[in-house]
Amino acid sequence: VQLVESGGGLVQAGGSLRLSCAVSGFNFDDYAVAWFRQAPGKEREGVSVIRSRDGRTYYPESVKGRFTASSDNAKKVVYLQMNSLKPEDTAVYYCAVLIFFGSGDVILSTILSRSQYEFDYYGQGTQVTVSS
Repeated sequence: VQLVESGGGLVQAGGSLRLSCAVSGFNFDDYAVAWFRQAPGKEREGVSVIRSRDGRTYYPESVKGRFTASSDNAKKVVYLQMNSLKPEDTAVYYCAVLIFFGSGDVILSTILSRSQYEFDYYGQGTQVTVSS
């Protein structure tokens, strides 16, 4: 299984970027894909999570209304559309996959508080830099 993030880059404040997280070698139908970011000297922050089974999403207040996650389950790609970017959004962005086995309802917000080691797969990251 391989997770590959792409779409990062340099953008001016107020601009937009769309990140992609492509999962290959993966054959599960019920899973969540979370996006995290980490800036130098700062703690990792979860910015979105989407569940493949029903498309439900969760965003923290810091990005709500600006970031939108979506998924193409057939292609096993999850996108993170980031609009109205701010310099404080500058970070390395990672995607991570958590597989559900027979799970019912899941409180998506709790997924963002899990440690890296609780995820089944974790990407290498893509740099996002927002200039002021």
